[in-house]
Amino acid sequence: QVQLVESGGGLVQAGGSLRLSCAASGSISSINVMGWYRQAPGKQRELVAIITSGGSTNYTASVKGRFTVSRDNAKNTWYLQMNSLKPEDTAVYYCNLNMRYWGQGTQVTVSS
Repeated sequence: QVQLVESGGGLVQAGGSLRLSCAASGSISSINVMGWYRQAPGKQRELVAIITSGGSTNYTASVKGRFTVSRDNAKNTWYLQMNSLKPEDTAVYYCNLNMRYWGQGTQVTVSS
């Protein structure tokens, strides 16, 4: 069983930065894909960024150039660095491992 624990959300002004963390414990495959999703009130959950165990990354268009996904293999921890935040980035952010395990979610609120 795998558990994901997220941290790092909060309230920030537009233009500010936050770094989300997703720490995994349990039996983690060496071949994996970590996805960061977000869900704003009244909207569907959307994929924001992914990173594979091979280091490949991909981002949704609205966050390209502002968000960076990374990982620390030694710590089994993944990160989502969010810069130049906008009010429309306000959402609950979730990490997801291998389309199977979800973190508990962390609220990100960007004020204008």
